[in-house]
Amino acid sequence: MIPTLEWTPEGVRFLDQTKLPLEEIYVLATGYEDVATVIRDMIVRGAPAIGVSAAMGMALGVKNSEAKDIPALTADMEHIGKTLAATRPTAVNLFWAIERMRLHFLSLAPAPGATMATIREGMIAEALRMYDEDIAACKAMGAHGAELLPQQGTVLTHCNAGALATCGYGTALGVIRAAVERGHKINVYADETRPYLQGARLTAWELLHDGIQTTVLCDNMAASLMRQGKIQAVIVGADRIAANGDVANKIGTYGVAVLAKEHGIPFYVAAPWSTIDVKTPNGDHIPIEQRSPVEVTHSNGRQMTPNGAGIENPAFDVTPAKYVTAIITERGVLRAPYTESLAK
Repeated sequence: MIPTLEWTPEGVRFLDQTKLPLEEIYVLATGYEDVATVIRDMIVRGAPAIGVSAAMGMALGVKNSEAKDIPALTADMEHIGKTLAATRPTAVNLFWAIERMRLHFLSLAPAPGATMATIREGMIAEALRMYDEDIAACKAMGAHGAELLPQQGTVLTHCNAGALATCGYGTALGVIRAAVERGHKINVYADETRPYLQGARLTAWELLHDGIQTTVLCDNMAASLMRQGKIQAVIVGADRIAANGDVANKIGTYGVAVLAKEHGIPFYVAAPWSTIDVKTPNGDHIPIEQRSPVEVTHSNGRQMTPNGAGIENPAFDVTPAKYVTAIITERGVLRAPYTESLAK
């Protein structure tokens, strides 16, 4: 299993995904501020991994706090949570994890016999529990979704929703892995996913690491290959799913979904239950992160666009529920109407 992130006595150890696929370098975050930087700078990325990273950041901050009593520690915990919450706005797992850790802290503090030491130990234990739950959820998603994929054929994916985006195994790529483990003969097309190239750099590296045949496509090639009948299914991850089934995922996902609908190709979304935001009625209410223009203007440190050109760099787009064939979660496979299936 690819070690995306790991709790250690010294701090949280992250595989630096900005250096892949050419270098495998690990970064040690020794304080919650470091964890916030790791999330903000996309050293770790993918909604589930961001959530667990934030949980570990909360635990690390409480562990390192110089507070002398529980009220002061509570104040520190609230500040730590706000710092981590300010890193990336779209992935709902981030806020889910922070709130879960906050509520766990508040359940520990008034417990009979609670001490600073037991609170710190309890926060670490909860973060580690969330790590284990994430891997279990990915395995369950794989089991639920594997039979949706063809027994033999080619599957297209966009961005990276694999072990690198989770604590291990993956969401969309976890479904692909599970299908291969069950004997399906699957090849994968990985969209390069401009401008950050998560597909070209990360998905291809990860799947080849596991011996799954993978071909990288420029983002504008999918339509032509669909028309030729070379793609039998599309599967992607998600950063937030609204109550009506609208899906926020990496920019470019919406276009792929429209193309799949036009060509009669099933379009699947795989995500843990923590990615579903029942408080958000539809995709119009999902905040879309805007990232630095430099990610578009430069590649490998070289400027690729002329000075003075305007730049748009939204990190995500929203795919309306009508384009989604099914949503695969650890609780099972959901189908339209999603307002009803999610409520159930």
